[in-house]
Amino acid sequence: MQRVSVFRPASFSTAEMRRIALEADTDYTIIYTRATELRWVDFGLERMLQIADDTGAAMVYSDHFNGQEAAPVIDYQFGSLRDDFDFGGVQMYRTSILKEAVAGMDADYEFAGLYDLRLRVSRHGAIMHVSEYLYYELDTDSRDSGEKIFDYVNPRNRGVQIEMEKVCTEHLKAVGGYLEPVFKDVDLSEGEFEYEASVVIPCRNRVRTIGDAIRSALDQETDFKYNVIVVDDNSTDGTVDVIKSFLGDERLVYIAQDSSYHAIGGNWNAALHHPKCGRFALQLDSDDLYSDAGTVQKFVDAFREQDCAMVVGTYRITDFDLNTIPPGVIDHKEWTLENGRNNALRVNGLGAPRGFWTPLLRKLNFPTTKYGEDYAVGLRISREYRIGRIYDVMYNCRRWDDNSDHGLSVEKVNSNNLYKDRLRTWELMARIAQNGK
Repeated sequence: MQRVSVFRPASFSTAEMRRIALEADTDYTIIYTRATELRWVDFGLERMLQIADDTGAAMVYSDHFNGQEAAPVIDYQFGSLRDDFDFGGVQMYRTSILKEAVAGMDADYEFAGLYDLRLRVSRHGAIMHVSEYLYYELDTDSRDSGEKIFDYVNPRNRGVQIEMEKVCTEHLKAVGGYLEPVFKDVDLSEGEFEYEASVVIPCRNRVRTIGDAIRSALDQETDFKYNVIVVDDNSTDGTVDVIKSFLGDERLVYIAQDSSYHAIGGNWNAALHHPKCGRFALQLDSDDLYSDAGTVQKFVDAFREQDCAMVVGTYRITDFDLNTIPPGVIDHKEWTLENGRNNALRVNGLGAPRGFWTPLLRKLNFPTTKYGEDYAVGLRISREYRIGRIYDVMYNCRRWDDNSDHGLSVEKVNSNNLYKDRLRTWELMARIAQNGK
């Protein structure tokens, strides 16, 4: 019997997955998801088959080459629920499990059939990453990391995303991690606060932009008392001098961190636990600007009107000079009150700008990391509390060379994605435990 057969699907629909399952008659079935040529390194296929045999894995994938460039991928985890998880072009399934998974498909998807297959297969056995370079392919998507991360909020992809959300929701129900839309109440009058709100600006070496950010925050018009907390994490480029130039405004609170490790999460914690932090702590990154003078007021109004512990707004992607650039407005309309916190485990972010109810955040705290800290705390909040939404554009997010997710190396992209998958894994485990599963 031939050991493996290769299928190049005409689409990623359920119908195409059924066709492949029907025609598969070998021990293993490779679904090759690229339109370009597949070429194995010497004994690469044999090595993949060997690992599959030795481990009993349900599906195997590996590092590879994109053209002549090395293309390492990351380990699959329990929480690797992103529909855009990068396996590379070669996904090798144990045929018996593939057939069993396809037999259980009870919905017809135009776009999400392969995603549905992968999640179902993960419930039957391990998905194994071979950290060896076993084949060559050519991925023709040459965009940098700063562009690719917004694919899931592109309105042109909305039909695809609706299907992906349905598949992920059914998977969460199958593994015991689905949460019904029932939320804990919040008492927004809890605690004594001198200020109703604080704009929190963590920064490090942002001499070109920190002045614009502070000015944007201080120019807000509100019917309540607010302040601006700037947390500098040992800047060496003149950023501190710019911050100090605003100290004549009594609303500005300047926190200078010591030389120990803080990262963005630690800087947020310093602001949250400062005695002058307001009842609501509102995000403004050090290279961005609020879109108008009403942003802080909109945040606080949304907390009151929607009775929630966190509020997420809408932003516009711009260049350094504030000209709108693709993909333009990022509104995260995939977030719904009914299913947003379940779908949050599928997507790679929760939107921005973010506002937090300070009493809760002082209990939870941010993880001391410089990437994914906001996603981590957002997932944690959504497990129990309602997250409110504002669909007006609330700030301008500048894309420039110093952005944290602009033009990243494949190694850095992998590191970021591995960490966010860990966050999803931990959160999914906590939700299953909460459900008593």
